Amino acid sequence: MKEHRLLERFLRYVQIDTTARADAEHYPSSPGQLELGRLLVAELQAQGISDARQDRHGIVWATVPATAAGAATIAWCSHLDTSPETSGAGVKPQVIEDFSGDDIVLPGDPGRVIRAADDPELPSYRGRTLITSDGTTLLGADDKAGVAVIMEAAARLVEHPEISHGPVRICFTCDEELGHGVDKLDIEQFGALACYTLDGHGSGEIDVETFSADQATVTIRGVNIHPSIAKGRMTNAIRAAAEFIARLPRDGLSPETTEGREGFLHPYEIGGGVAAVAMKILLRDFAAAELDELADRLRQTAATVRREFPAAEITVDVERQYRNMAEGLAREPRAVAYAQQALAALGRTPKLTIVRGGTDGSRLSEMGLPTPNLSCGQHNPHSPLEWACLEEMAESVQWLVALAERWGENRVK
Repeated sequence: MKEHRLLERFLRYVQIDTTARADAEHYPSSPGQLELGRLLVAELQAQGISDARQDRHGIVWATVPATAAGAATIAWCSHLDTSPETSGAGVKPQVIEDFSGDDIVLPGDPGRVIRAADDPELPSYRGRTLITSDGTTLLGADDKAGVAVIMEAAARLVEHPEISHGPVRICFTCDEELGHGVDKLDIEQFGALACYTLDGHGSGEIDVETFSADQATVTIRGVNIHPSIAKGRMTNAIRAAAEFIARLPRDGLSPETTEGREGFLHPYEIGGGVAAVAMKILLRDFAAAELDELADRLRQTAATVRREFPAAEITVDVERQYRNMAEGLAREPRAVAYAQQALAALGRTPKLTIVRGGTDGSRLSEMGLPTPNLSCGQHNPHSPLEWACLEEMAESVQWLVALAERWGENRVK
């Protein structure tokens, strides 16, 4: 394994600003995603993967040719964009070799410190190579660690034709962080029995369940009039919105108070004025049926607030986002079983995990392509305190190669 080449890839990719833009009306939402995609196509072609291309939507496609006749086709997938929650512009990565295990002060903003008190696993990485930003931006390991891992694994397969495997389809999507990663995908383009997203925490984890997710938009329309003559006539949409938010659960059913398999309602965006206010609220639960109950709770809250603000108009519109990948994975048990077997063959113990969020794999599994999510060395995503571990990324490269070999033993009948 050429860890220095993997590191160079990762550092190159994180310095391209691919921050997703929630307010954009085009796909992809930011030009940096197209820039990174073009770079990846050039690198894939230079590695000898001649069919590498970027389609009209900015999605990158490529195929590592088979070395075993009749072997099954699988796919690897990561996303090009980074979270809009923290800027990914001007990333200045720092590489910490032979990590001491102590708290990490980020040089661009010394007030930001990656602390073992907040990140208990940090001391266990003593002696490894860690990468962080300088603290003024996120690092972008979510998901450029996954991109780098796939690129390096593809290079290894090309460089070692003695490794027996079927065709491996590569796909890099756009705007996953906005929930639009697979909007422009035709599932038939993969032509694969199973796909694997590289978008996971740490090392050796296989995400086999995700949240099911909907998004609600609550709109409150008030009655605006000059405050000097407002008595008995004004209905302030801001006050009605404040009452609505105050009536949502805080001791439970909120991200701050739940864990494991517990779902939640999460108001995350609000804007407007006296005349009208719009709020966006995430609905999350592992069981899709529970989302209907959460939506009903929002409608009941709206009815209560209407009684207190009778002149207000309140609407609750719910949009489907994605569903738990578990059902889709059940249709092709080998997707998870072979990932476990490939990791075990490397002498490591796989861990089946659940995700309190979603991945491109959630949608792909729902669409008919079973897609578990694999570790790729990410930690603290969406934050200036994000970091990645080079050795874990290298382990994921080895895992992908072993996984391709395992599927290569399966002949398509």
